[in-house]
Amino acid sequence: MGRSQIVLVLVWVMGICASTLWCSTVDYDHRALLIDGKRRVLISGSIHYPRSTPEMWPDLIQKSKDGGLDVIETYVFWNQHEPVRGQYNFEGKNDLVRFIKAVAAAGLYAHLRIGPYACAEWNYGGFPLWLHFLPGIKFRTDNEPFKAEMKRFTAKIVDMMKQEKLYASQGGPIILSQIENEYGNIDPPYGAAGKSYIKWAASMATSLDTGVPWVMCQQADAPDPIINTCNGFYCDQFTPNSNKKPKMWTENWTGWFLSFGGATPHRPVEDIAFAVARFFQRGGTFQNYYMYHGGTNFDRTSGGPFIATSYDYDAPIDEYGIIRQPKWGHLKDLHKAIKLCEEALIATDPEISSPGFKLEVAVYKTGDKCAAFLANDNDKSDATIKFNGNSYQVPAWSVSILPDCKNVVLNTAKVNSASMISSFKTESSIADTSLEESTSGWSWISEPIGISKADSFNKIGLVEQINTTADRSDYLWYSLSVDLQDDGGSQAVLHVQSLGHALHAFINGKLAGSSRGLDSNKRSINVDIPITLVAGKNTIDLLSLTVGLQNYGSFFDIWGAGITGPVILKGLKNGNTVDLSSQKWTYQVGLKGEDLGLSSGSSGEWNSQSTLPTNQPFIWYKTNFAAPTGSNPVAIDFTGMGKGEAWVNGQSIGRFWPTSAAPNGVCSDSCNYRGPYTSNKCQTNCGNPSQTLYHVPRSWLKPDGNILVLFEETGGDPTKISFATKQVASLCAHISDSHLPPVELWNSDTESGKKAGPVLSLECPHKNQVISSIKFASYGTPLGTCGEYYHGHCSSNKAMSIVQKACIGSRSCSVGVSTDTFGDPCKGVPKSLAVEATCT
Repeated sequence: MGRSQIVLVLVWVMGICASTLWCSTVDYDHRALLIDGKRRVLISGSIHYPRSTPEMWPDLIQKSKDGGLDVIETYVFWNQHEPVRGQYNFEGKNDLVRFIKAVAAAGLYAHLRIGPYACAEWNYGGFPLWLHFLPGIKFRTDNEPFKAEMKRFTAKIVDMMKQEKLYASQGGPIILSQIENEYGNIDPPYGAAGKSYIKWAASMATSLDTGVPWVMCQQADAPDPIINTCNGFYCDQFTPNSNKKPKMWTENWTGWFLSFGGATPHRPVEDIAFAVARFFQRGGTFQNYYMYHGGTNFDRTSGGPFIATSYDYDAPIDEYGIIRQPKWGHLKDLHKAIKLCEEALIATDPEISSPGFKLEVAVYKTGDKCAAFLANDNDKSDATIKFNGNSYQVPAWSVSILPDCKNVVLNTAKVNSASMISSFKTESSIADTSLEESTSGWSWISEPIGISKADSFNKIGLVEQINTTADRSDYLWYSLSVDLQDDGGSQAVLHVQSLGHALHAFINGKLAGSSRGLDSNKRSINVDIPITLVAGKNTIDLLSLTVGLQNYGSFFDIWGAGITGPVILKGLKNGNTVDLSSQKWTYQVGLKGEDLGLSSGSSGEWNSQSTLPTNQPFIWYKTNFAAPTGSNPVAIDFTGMGKGEAWVNGQSIGRFWPTSAAPNGVCSDSCNYRGPYTSNKCQTNCGNPSQTLYHVPRSWLKPDGNILVLFEETGGDPTKISFATKQVASLCAHISDSHLPPVELWNSDTESGKKAGPVLSLECPHKNQVISSIKFASYGTPLGTCGEYYHGHCSSNKAMSIVQKACIGSRSCSVGVSTDTFGDPCKGVPKSLAVEATCT
């Protein structure tokens, strides 16, 4: 580049930066990302903008910042933004620019995972269905039609970000971008074409000149300068594919997703903290929680099949935007502890040694800066680690962090943070708040069984569902008339094989039977349905359903759905078996009510005069209602309904399926955080419906005159559903006299040499709340868990009055946990303080 060109570039850069608050250069070396030439330790968390609402974003982002995050990470969802080729949607919860600007307004960085394949338990992995129908296309391989479309969309997103000056090089918050996603997990079947595709994707992305680094997660052969990163429950053993690249963790799974028909997964915070500390102990400098706020799969966005509408993910901020304690608080303390080590971490590589079986010491030392991590990987036995002439007790499956190589600021197994019990309070039944004139408060329209639309069509043989519906609807009708003069009045069996995901069979307009696949790996249906036939003409109507399209796996885009056959009539009166598969079937995509726009509630001839039909399949229901008072998050409890979809003021709150229950036998009464975590290790809610409560964002509601519309597919009673509001029922903490002092009080040495002691702290979750009562307080040997504490064999008689005096009437309070505060009710015995409080 000549001198005049350099001058022009400098003038251009200065011109961009002059119009913004700041500009940053973002680069990397073998230790870390470099922002303006300085290595950084960065804590990140995933929040997916379409899984919440724009009105929720600022609060979610601020709570993330308060929890110690530096970066917000999100996927970009292609099918949300380009539902029809060339027609774009960046409005409402799809307003990506607004979301990134909200991140910037909070003073945080952003990581934009463009993909554009997302996975994310999102419908079709984030790909729009129209892509599937382009001539000659093959997804995620060295295929020209696919590469052209992928480049076009990726370039559009990059250009949008540039137009709004959202890259760090322009003064914006975006410091990282991702291209592709977890391809290395599934690329072997793509062969050489997959290898060349990855090289092309890397070249394409870097050619877009974002001014920030690009990453590929789970891609060991990511070509330079792309950084390959790790996803998983543990990434401490991960090593980048070049010693010029930093060790980065793009997905630390804070829990797991919920499936219809599955139990509720949980991941203990002690295990998450252990995994994070181990990662930084062994050279990591960028770590992202997936998810930090999971949110809700509104509309028909859940993937799968069978991914539930709730995408709570057991994240530090729950589906409704409420901080989940102690997960949020303990991780906040961990982030503070790691940041106390930052100067040493970024300056050098760790020196790692093993002082014993499953014990590890990592030391970062440069000049007068020294930080150490003491790890006990044993999942059963506590250990004593001797380090720098001192002895340290390190519990099993934990890491102690020493920002000065001498004093422990935090141990991952010792939780100082308060815990919360959140509960849903039933407000009223929907009918109680109805403004309808009818006594029930509900009106309805029956959905016709079988073919009812003018755009139905005939075809010989059985069609594949996704190719037929293009996912315009969950539903595809297969209809056939069979003339059985000699077999009338007989009992027979209808045998149906289907790729699912669910199936309803109607004989002469009456529901004869239903079936569903079991999970995403066994979604096929092979069912025998007893039926009764009449003499002469019999109508067989089969309704095939999808419940979220496949979102993961090699060639997942061509995995089929629908009734593949054979469809056979067996056990006829004359002993015959009739294969119906190759006959001429009549097909209908979707429901008549969908075409009529019944979901808005404003169209159609709603019936409110005759008796409300309940426990019948294929009914649309509508009512008006007033919103629950207050500001607590709102849910609808769909207990009493079967399966379907719900809309509030025309906006879909997602699929409901309260009759889909978790199996027995996969849950346990307690969860030991020690030992490797898997998604089925700590599950609850066995034998109960997987999801009964469905989030209704407050911003979708008016004080009154709201319209609720339901489509009930299998049969239910809408008068039984009710509102519930989520609130914090109890605030608890249980701190022993062996706990460490709060991280914010950490000091390597006070002038007097006296260390601060452990402190029990409580804080109401909302700014307008105060602690109104103390339900329980005991210093001594209290037992139990939050909501079920009880006194042990000794307890100070001062505990209740001391805690009440310190806490009642204040939003937050702190009480020292020591005999200096409470006296000594049992000398020589380890003691602790347990408190349960309520906030109003």
